[in-house]
Amino acid sequence: MPAPASSPMLTALGQLAQTSAPAPLTDAVCLSGFLDLVPDPRGVRGRRYRLTALVAAAAASVLAGARSLTAITEWITDAPSWACRALGFPVDPLTGTVSVPHPHTVRRLLVQLDGDALDQAIGAFLTARATPSPAGLRAIAVDGKALRGSRTATTPHVTLLAAMDHTGHVLAQRQVADKSNEIPAFKPLLDTIDLTDTVITADALHTQHAHGAYLRERGAHYIAHVKANHPGLFDRVRHLPWREITLDHHERTRAHHRTEIRRLKTTAFAHLDYPDARQALQVVRWRKDFTTGKLTIERVYLITSLPPGVATGASSPPGSEDIGRSKIFCTTSATERSARTTPRSISAVSRVPWPACATSPSASTARATTPTSPPPCATPPATAADP
Repeated sequence: MPAPASSPMLTALGQLAQTSAPAPLTDAVCLSGFLDLVPDPRGVRGRRYRLTALVAAAAASVLAGARSLTAITEWITDAPSWACRALGFPVDPLTGTVSVPHPHTVRRLLVQLDGDALDQAIGAFLTARATPSPAGLRAIAVDGKALRGSRTATTPHVTLLAAMDHTGHVLAQRQVADKSNEIPAFKPLLDTIDLTDTVITADALHTQHAHGAYLRERGAHYIAHVKANHPGLFDRVRHLPWREITLDHHERTRAHHRTEIRRLKTTAFAHLDYPDARQALQVVRWRKDFTTGKLTIERVYLITSLPPGVATGASSPPGSEDIGRSKIFCTTSATERSARTTPRSISAVSRVPWPACATSPSASTARATTPTSPPPCATPPATAADP
């Protein structure tokens, strides 16, 4: 009987399928050099085929389109002899024929493999083949997803926590333990990645003091999404005098039967209860549906350890607009104002330009405007100087 689709091997090899490599066999042969990190679960007696050859063949079949253990074994059985030689299968010295493993041999090995060790090996391979990033900060997004097709009648779906750069390479991924969440898997996932000169983005679930301190100890910066799961931090950031802060970026787009306006404001301030937090951001999205006429306003608040002046509109993007996927939103009319309360006394200093990619893919439409709304209260506004 074929093994279930949620086996650790298929979970780990999903990284290779996302890279859309043009030469499956070539990439599989190169991967075999990184498979020494994977322990062999088989006994010492009776080993006829090397672990690297079997896993490399499975990787080649996944890159060729195989999505199940049955398809993987069929691809290995039907592979030409020259491909089997390149993958490392043994050759008979007398006849020159290549010995191909039985499908049951491949299935038993792949089901017993350590998924985390295979994830680490594939992540090291993808990191080595990734195009070097230009000078500056490198952006890495951390997010969790449910593995499609992994849920059965008796077991829940498999959840993966992955780290991916903005070029589309999955640098590492880790399976989230059953009856748990993504928080305990955050540090073990990033332990396998060099975080020097990187900016880590994640959803509000990972806005934890321990995660922020961990990233700063590893030499990485962060852009953390602030929501109501941290009520004190959220209340302090939300009640900043945003109306007095100069607009950093503005963009209007029209697509998918709707028009969308994105606005970004940043301010640097002190006295924030989060490890090495230097700046706060407010992202406001206005979406109007042409079909229904419904207007949706989304307000997203973020904090970052990046100091003022590090990132500019022309630099590489340290953040992503996907940060705002989990958001605070309200549906209202165009003339209705949201209720505001008196902000706390926070020493705000001058802001600097922020990269346009934090809210939009284009920096050509960025322009600075002066807010026209009246002051919300008598609290001294944040001083805004020209960058």
